[in-house]
Amino acid sequence: MHSLIQQLIAEGYLKTPAIINAFKKIKRQDFLPDKLKAEAGANAPLPVGFDQTNSQPLTVAFMLELLQPNQGDKALDIGSGSGWTSALLAEIVGEKGKVYAIERIPELVDFAKSNVAKYKFKNLELNCADGAKGYNQEAPYDKILASAAAEEIPLAWKKQIKVGGIIVAPVGNSIWRLVKKLSPRGFVFEETEYPGFIFVPLI
Repeated sequence: MHSLIQQLIAEGYLKTPAIINAFKKIKRQDFLPDKLKAEAGANAPLPVGFDQTNSQPLTVAFMLELLQPNQGDKALDIGSGSGWTSALLAEIVGEKGKVYAIERIPELVDFAKSNVAKYKFKNLELNCADGAKGYNQEAPYDKILASAAAEEIPLAWKKQIKVGGIIVAPVGNSIWRLVKKLSPRGFVFEETEYPGFIFVPLI
């Protein structure tokens, strides 16, 4: 994984020191099934069961750089899967921040909990919930990250992000970055599309 991290830095996918440090500290192999741990350094998505994947490191790096999580942020991780992105976020936001991670498949929630337990985070909470509805119990959020592709960004997510907050999520084969802003008529979103990605569908 070390050589892959260096490659992602050299190619410009990893740029922010806090994100780079999280990639180095949070080991991908800790979030993979035993039979795939040796493949942790592969720049490819890897199956974790139930038709879900541990996302391609390049894609995770790209999305985190778009999200720009900061220390002290409250973040929502939708479709947490094996828990890797949740742990990366928890490391970045630090002790003063908080990450709420949701996953719809109970067995994957249990798998993620066993994985993140290796790092003894006190700022990360994993829950079994419908990602399309977000997680209104702890809204609003500074940052929302989704790892499964919807047909459009759910309205629930837009309602649960703070003004000035950022949503990074797949729609179809593109990654979208939305920044919530005030307008005279309420709220508007500054939207940017980054095409050319493949994700499992949001169900």
